[in-house]
Amino acid sequence: MDIEIYTGDRAALLPLFALADDSPSAVAAYMPLGEVLVARDGAVVVGHAQIVATAETDTLELKSLAVLEPRQSQGVGRDLVAATAARCRDRGARRLIVSTAAAGIGTLRFYQRQGFRMERIVRDAFGPHTGYPEGLMVDGIPLRDQVFLDMVF
Repeated sequence: MDIEIYTGDRAALLPLFALADDSPSAVAAYMPLGEVLVARDGAVVVGHAQIVATAETDTLELKSLAVLEPRQSQGVGRDLVAATAARCRDRGARRLIVSTAAAGIGTLRFYQRQGFRMERIVRDAFGPHTGYPEGLMVDGIPLRDQVFLDMVF
């Protein structure tokens, strides 16, 4: 598997972005931003990681990360996070942040295993007012709160 900077049409990556985020309007807003790394198995893109700037000059954000379902739990996500962290360090960042749903217990576990630490919670970040369907559940937990995690280099 190879990880590289993606220079193609991002519309081709829409299925991966949609896998990472349940809000089509949110995806449409941030998909063109920053740079995207992709994991390829031969010619097939099996995962992606998007890096975007933040208001803090020394901090970048891992805005979107997804791996095709048949390739999950095979180390692709881990490798994408490691490549993202290395790319951020190369760009002079001192910190990488990521956010996810508080309801996504498996995702929270994944990010902590990659070296991220919890930073803050934004209550009621997910709902119709931000483009997420009413009553959405993750692992049997209502999708409401957003958790920010960070990795300091």
